Amino acid sequence: MILCVGLKAQDNTNSIEPVEFIYKIIGADSLKAYVFFPAEKLNDEKHASIAIFHGGGWVMGEPSWGFRHAKKYVNMGLVSMAVQYRLSDEKNITPIEAIEDTRDFFIWTRENAKDLKINNNEIAAFGWSAGAHLIASAAVFPRYGSDSTITSIPNALILQSPALSVVNDGWFEKLLLNKGNPIDYSPAEHIQGEMPPTIIIVGRDDTVTPLGESELFHEKMLKYGNESYLHIYDGVGHLFTPSDQPDNGWPNPDKEVSEKAFYKVDLFLKNHNYIK
Repeated sequence: MILCVGLKAQDNTNSIEPVEFIYKIIGADSLKAYVFFPAEKLNDEKHASIAIFHGGGWVMGEPSWGFRHAKKYVNMGLVSMAVQYRLSDEKNITPIEAIEDTRDFFIWTRENAKDLKINNNEIAAFGWSAGAHLIASAAVFPRYGSDSTITSIPNALILQSPALSVVNDGWFEKLLLNKGNPIDYSPAEHIQGEMPPTIIIVGRDDTVTPLGESELFHEKMLKYGNESYLHIYDGVGHLFTPSDQPDNGWPNPDKEVSEKAFYKVDLFLKNHNYIK
C-alpha cells in the first residue's frame, strides 16, 4: 500500500515541490521519499525515474540535499525521488540498517509503480559517497519482494565519489558496532554478472573514498561482462573539491569539473533512454 502525506504538491503535480511518500514504517518512525513528478504525470504514461541517495558518511545528511539534482532531472522528464534512510548513530543504527532501507525502497517503488507513474524497468539510482555505497549494495546484495520480479536492483547506477570497497575503512568498521564484518558489506569484492549498467565519476585525488575503490569496482564489472564507465578527473578530490583544499569536510566542488562530469552522466542516461 502506498502512503502519501500532505505536501502542497499533492494536489498540484505540476509544482516543482515534491510529493512526500512514506515508503517504510519502523515502529513509531517512518522513512520518506520526496517525489518530483514531471508535468506529464497527469496522463497515463509511465516514466523513467531516478532515485537519489545523499552522502554524509552514513551518519549525516537528509533527502533535501538531493533536491537540486531531483529538480534537474524532473525537468528532463524523469520522476525524481530523493530518499531518506536511517543514519548511523554509533549506538544502535549501523550502515547495515541503511542498506536494508535502500533495498526496501527499490522494492517499494516497484510494488507501487502504478501510483508513482514509473516504469519498473527504468529505475536509475544516483548516489554520492556513502549514498553511492548504499545503491551499489542494493544491486550487489539484492533482496526480492513478493515474487522474483520484484527486486532491489536498480536498472542503472550513477556513482559519484563512491565508497565501493570498505574492507579497510576504519570509520565504516566502527559504525558497524561489531554487528558484522566489513567484507560482507563491501560491493567491489562481490561483483558478479548481470549487474546494471554503471557510470562512476571520481576525482583522482580523493582522500575520503580513494580512487582505487572505484577502479576495483570498475575492473570487476568488466571482468564479469558488465557495462561500466569510469571517468577520473584530475586536480580534484572528494566530490570534486580542488586538490589544494581539504576534501574531508564540507564539499567545495570545482564548477568546471562538475559540469564535465554530469555531462557524462546525462549522456549515459540518454544512451539508456532515460532522457529522451
